Amino acid sequence: MPLTDPVALTSELIRFQTVNPPGAERPCAQRIGQLLEVAGFSVAYHEFEEGRTSLVASLGGSGDKPPICFTGHIDVVPLGKAVWAHDPFAGERDGDRLYGRGTTDMKAALAAIVLAATRLASLPRKAGIVLVFTAGEETRCEGAHHLAAQPGVLGEAGAIVIGEPTANRPLVGHKGLVRYLVRTTGVTAHASMPEEGDNAIHKIAEVVQRLEGFDFGVAPHPVMGSPTLNIGTIAGGLNINSVPDEAEIGIDIRTIPGQTAEEIQGRLEAVLGSDAAVTNIASEQSVVTDAGDAWVQDVYDVMEPLLGQRPEPATAVYFTDGSVLKPAYGGPPTVILGPGEPTCAHKTDEFCSITKLESSTEAYLEIMRRWCGV
Repeated sequence: MPLTDPVALTSELIRFQTVNPPGAERPCAQRIGQLLEVAGFSVAYHEFEEGRTSLVASLGGSGDKPPICFTGHIDVVPLGKAVWAHDPFAGERDGDRLYGRGTTDMKAALAAIVLAATRLASLPRKAGIVLVFTAGEETRCEGAHHLAAQPGVLGEAGAIVIGEPTANRPLVGHKGLVRYLVRTTGVTAHASMPEEGDNAIHKIAEVVQRLEGFDFGVAPHPVMGSPTLNIGTIAGGLNINSVPDEAEIGIDIRTIPGQTAEEIQGRLEAVLGSDAAVTNIASEQSVVTDAGDAWVQDVYDVMEPLLGQRPEPATAVYFTDGSVLKPAYGGPPTVILGPGEPTCAHKTDEFCSITKLESSTEAYLEIMRRWCGV
């Protein structure tokens, strides 16, 4: 396959089944690394578990300017129970749509980045480029955390492009993520004598009510808006004919800059009282770049002709590896920009627009050229 067709390369990457769990990103990562090595990149593989492979590929420049980083993840989410009309691992084309699990989120972007980077590799340049393709993003960003924890592995970067799905609209950040388990306990007893027990499910129901309209105590962010809280799981009791002595809910909170997991937990504990035990199980920070940054404006210049209008400052509703990589690189300006359709991510019969995929390849190359002084 010639390294010129982003549709063909995306289809090839789709055929690597990298559903997470279990992930099994190694063969796909090795194929990408193979293509980059042929183009002249130095490629290193890193595994946080057997077969859970991330790669870091670098290409130098002749000057002192730090490289630009393009990043994306190799893993995809499970298919779900619904029957697909298109083979999820074939990369089938139908009109302007390319179907398959991971087309939108986010193997189309990986293909576009690889093709743009290999074209750049043949040109003289003053600054270099680093590509960071991770395993395990869809769960807890394990691949990105693993890379960031190893001194020197990531190198340096003066700007970051995250290829998550944005329909080719550059976004300047995303909310952070904090998750908690809230547990209540009681005393078990026979269901025919509930007065002999203390029902933990009744207590967790009160917790749910207290969380309605939870006050975060912060003003809305001018671009991101307000933080959100969602109760996503609930569990309690072992059998229907007993008073349950334990119940639990899972809370997902999307944060804005300035919020911390510790501060939010303190607010939760104050509202819920001593009957509820709050445990933090995940925390990823928000990502934001000033839309007035000179490089962001340069990205806007590249995308304006493709979009037909100048991009407006906006942020993503999801979180990305940027929560890990931006601080690991010292906080450089960061944009999220990819050909995938955000509303199509994780859905049955996931697809990516072929027009947007082809456009993104050219846009990535132009962003690279401008940064690298080509």
